[in-house]
Amino acid sequence: MEYRKHKKISLKAHPDYRERWVQERIEKDPSILGLGELELRGSERRQPGAGRLDILLQDPETNERYEVEIQLGATDETHIIRTIEYWDIERKRYPQYDHTAVIVAEEVTGRFLNVISLFNGTIPLIAIKMEAVQVEEYLALVFVRVLDAVSRGLVEEDEVSDPVDREYWVSRATEETVSMVDRVHQIISRLEKRSGFDPESIDLNYNKFYIGLYKDGRPCNFVTFTPRKASLIVGFRLDRSDKVDSLIEKSGLSTLERTRKKYRIRLKESDLKDHKKVLNNLVSRAYNEWTS
Repeated sequence: MEYRKHKKISLKAHPDYRERWVQERIEKDPSILGLGELELRGSERRQPGAGRLDILLQDPETNERYEVEIQLGATDETHIIRTIEYWDIERKRYPQYDHTAVIVAEEVTGRFLNVISLFNGTIPLIAIKMEAVQVEEYLALVFVRVLDAVSRGLVEEDEVSDPVDREYWVSRATEETVSMVDRVHQIISRLEKRSGFDPESIDLNYNKFYIGLYKDGRPCNFVTFTPRKASLIVGFRLDRSDKVDSLIEKSGLSTLERTRKKYRIRLKESDLKDHKKVLNNLVSRAYNEWTS
């Protein structure tokens, strides 16, 4: 393998590169930030009574929005305040979405990392360090997440959403995808009883935003469902691990989200048959973690 010498450069000190140049690279391919396959929703987005938001990105599956602010050089007080201000404006204008503030800078100093960490306790905020590396005549951008948003409890954990019924979800999705929920529920009902926890007594709990699980008058959402028109999104409450990652990757199932405490996958009708063993495995793991 041929080795090519490279060197790190400062974009802020470079005469040919500006913040707008970085912004255009991200707009062209938002995935370079390492936040997933996001879609560009806007750039230089005017904020009422404020300035312009550099970039607005959105997850096409979860609809979560990311308010991204870019800073050449080290992050500073103005950068932090501006990022949070734009995040706050966007979440108030569009409360139907989840919003996350994203700071991108060439340097996130220890001092400001501590400040950002304090905000991160109440504001979903991600800090990304950006490095520019020159290899011969080419310039590469490398993005490293140095501070992640605090993982907050999900609505199905302890909040009661508006109750609905099965027909609500049939009208919102289709009979076929809601029937897929019933088939996964059958897998849950056939689980081995552990720790006095009887899976046969676990019922489906129809809510306005998801279908969860219910036992003895209380939620037990180690698995949750969101039927769509053409597929079913299933969430498994599982600690993330290399073993589970490998299991899903080898199966070829479509993964929408992998976080520290949850996996979300998209199922088609054929997956219930083609990947029955994998689904049984995932359901069983989530159940065992819940009961333990």
